[in-house]
Amino acid sequence: MVEEISFALSEEQQMMQDTVRQLVQANITDGIHQMDENRQLNNQAVQKFWELGIIQSMIPEEFGGYGMDSSPVLHTLMLEELAYGDMTFAIYAMLPAVFVLPIVHLGTKEQKELYLPEFCNTTFFPATLAINELSIAFDVWNCTTTAEKKGDKYVINGSKCFVPLADESNFMIVVAHYEGNPELFIVTKDSTGVKVGDREKNSGWWALPTFEVVFENCIIPASNRLGDSSAITWLLQRTKTALAAIGTGISRASYEYAKKYAKERQQFGESIASRQSIAFMIAEMAYEIDAMRLLAWKAASTIENKLDATKLSYLAKIYAGEMVMKITDYGVQILGGHGYIRDHPVERYYRNGRSIAVCEGMAII
Repeated sequence: MVEEISFALSEEQQMMQDTVRQLVQANITDGIHQMDENRQLNNQAVQKFWELGIIQSMIPEEFGGYGMDSSPVLHTLMLEELAYGDMTFAIYAMLPAVFVLPIVHLGTKEQKELYLPEFCNTTFFPATLAINELSIAFDVWNCTTTAEKKGDKYVINGSKCFVPLADESNFMIVVAHYEGNPELFIVTKDSTGVKVGDREKNSGWWALPTFEVVFENCIIPASNRLGDSSAITWLLQRTKTALAAIGTGISRASYEYAKKYAKERQQFGESIASRQSIAFMIAEMAYEIDAMRLLAWKAASTIENKLDATKLSYLAKIYAGEMVMKITDYGVQILGGHGYIRDHPVERYYRNGRSIAVCEGMAII
């Protein structure tokens, strides 16, 4: 007997998807263009998302959280909805999770007692992940940032780029090469030898502050090593799947805006959507978005079932990185000259979407 596979959302998943969608509609959709122009997200919108208790729900009750089971599938649904509103908002709002989830799943009891209660307050509490490095075809497995054990301490040397909110985060997880493998280390803002540079001037992410962070003989206690050599595999499966979900959200936004424009735009007495070249692009956008979403869901479901999703998460992220560029480019093309004007959001989708292929670790499920 063949087992049926259902893609219907559970009541909890549907409720959370609707809640996040409504929050995005009320707080992001109408104002994100101005936030992007001003290079600053509305802190009230971030705070409203924080008050939903998503991050707090990941933390066990004994450390001050709500003690709910963390669901990668649910987080994937949320990230798509957040990114549909804006990619920078999706990363910003969920950023504390890149610190919280590794501590919850990989941390020692002492690490959990020390750090997790900080995220159980009523005000947004930033933390971040330093993983990317400024090199051609950056490979996490061959990162140049290193950690060396000296007595009861680790000494970290190297530099990272694209570190979100590094200037205001008290805690960050740093990926550094140690004894042949990239591993995770907890670095606090007051650690010796940490220097946060100026805000980076990126092609996209205008509303998301990112920074270069330099570690020059950065000294941390030996107790700040997080997990073991397998921790990086755990992390990458979840961050790659998260980026695939974000790519799906951006692509869906570009598709829906371009489709609406094509139906309303009249030329020679008919809508441009009736032209075969435009119609084919819109159709291609639609089915590629479904493919992206299904790959992200499959990877997230595999993780949720505590199975190895290394291959699936890699495929989901690679496919999303390629397709988001194709779909957002189509969005610009369908609008013609208007697609290159910042009054329309498709150029922002294009700028932001490019980062899916080139960055790691910007979000987690």
